[in-house]
Amino acid sequence: MTAVKSTLPEPARKVAGDALQSTLVDLLGLSLIAKQMHWNIVGPRFRSIHLQLDEVVATARTYADTVAERSSALGLPPDGRPETIAAACTLPGPKDGWVRDTDVVQLIVDVLEAAIGRLRERIAATAEPDPVTQDLLISLTAELEKQRWMFDAENWPRND
Repeated sequence: MTAVKSTLPEPARKVAGDALQSTLVDLLGLSLIAKQMHWNIVGPRFRSIHLQLDEVVATARTYADTVAERSSALGLPPDGRPETIAAACTLPGPKDGWVRDTDVVQLIVDVLEAAIGRLRERIAATAEPDPVTQDLLISLTAELEKQRWMFDAENWPRND
């Protein structure tokens, strides 16, 4: 059953819908990972990273809502159920317990890199079928790249 009729032809709607659903999973996963680290970070940079993690959570949650609403606008019900996220999220996850601030920074950089890499694939996939969805994914990628840059700057100076 389709409650909302899409203006896209079915093949384009399928491509956009797949990109949006997988992005929703990544964003909800990212928000959970960042919040878990927010609660469990320890170390001398606790406060600044603790607060910075909330920025990641807010970004992920805001964009998750936008992505889900775009999916709904295309007549595709978004699936953000916990069991869906748990089964489909493939972002690198944190260990349990307390996590040292340097390890939190590296994990968030790795998680953001993974999410950005997949977003770039979806940007390419949606270019022709649905430039509106592509535009949304481009905006999201820019924001996650900004967050990644800010966390990566926490790793300075490096030995590489």
